[in-house]
Amino acid sequence: MEAAGRAAIDIPARLRREPAKVLGTAGGAAFLLLGGPKRMLQGVRKAVLGEKAAMPKSMLPPQIEKALKKLGPDGEKVRGTLEREFAAYLDETAPKRRERDLSGTAAALLGGALLPVTKRLGKQLAERALDPDGFTFAEGMRRARARRDEAASDGNGSNGSGGAAR
Repeated sequence: MEAAGRAAIDIPARLRREPAKVLGTAGGAAFLLLGGPKRMLQGVRKAVLGEKAAMPKSMLPPQIEKALKKLGPDGEKVRGTLEREFAAYLDETAPKRRERDLSGTAAALLGGALLPVTKRLGKQLAERALDPDGFTFAEGMRRARARRDEAASDGNGSNGSGGAAR
C-alpha cells in the first residue's frame, strides 16, 4: 500500500511510464481550474445566439435625458434638484395613494372575511350535489332488490336477460 502511494505521488516516474495519461490528466485539471466548462458554454451560446448587446450609455428615454441636461452640468446639483422635486411629487400624490391603498386594504379585509364563508358554502353545495337523495336512493335500492329476488325465484336468473327481468 505504501509503495502504491509513493508511485502515485512520483509524477516524473509516471510521466516517463505514461506520458499521454499524465499530460491528459494535467490538461483536464487545468481546464477545470481555469473555468473551461463555463467559457466553453459561453462560447457555444455566443456562436448560437450571437453577441449580447452592449449596455447603452444611458437607459433613460431621450426626453428625460434632454430635461436632465437642461438642469446643468453639475451632477450633484442635478441630483439634489431631482430629490427635492421627487419628494414634492410624493407629497402631492400622497392623498391619491392613501385612497388607493385604503380601497385595496378594504377589499383584502372583505375578501379575507368572506373566504371562510364562501369555502363553507361551496363545500355544502358540493356535498348536496354528490349526496344521493335519501328517499329516491332507498326506493331505487328496494326496486333493484325486488328485481333480483324475482329473478332468483324464477329459475335462478335463466330468463336470458342476465337477471335484469322486469
